[in-house]
Amino acid sequence: MNFIERDKLRHPYYKIMELDKEELLVELTSWSRLELIDWLCWNDKNGIYRDDESLSEVGVILDKEIAIEIMSRQILEV
Repeated sequence: MNFIERDKLRHPYYKIMELDKEELLVELTSWSRLELIDWLCWNDKNGIYRDDESLSEVGVILDKEIAIEIMSRQILEV
């Protein structure tokens, strides 16, 4: 196993991607809205998730429930 593969296994952002749908939803509900936004920004550099960007582009901030929906979709559709 090379360094990159070993590093991926330790990183919590990669670990969450290995959960099944039920485990994933339980885990995500325990995260704060800001933790969800951080993951979304990490996973999708071109997305509009941060409050200032979201307010500027769509006029509202991303709430926790929608962040969970987006994150679940991004993980489960991989």
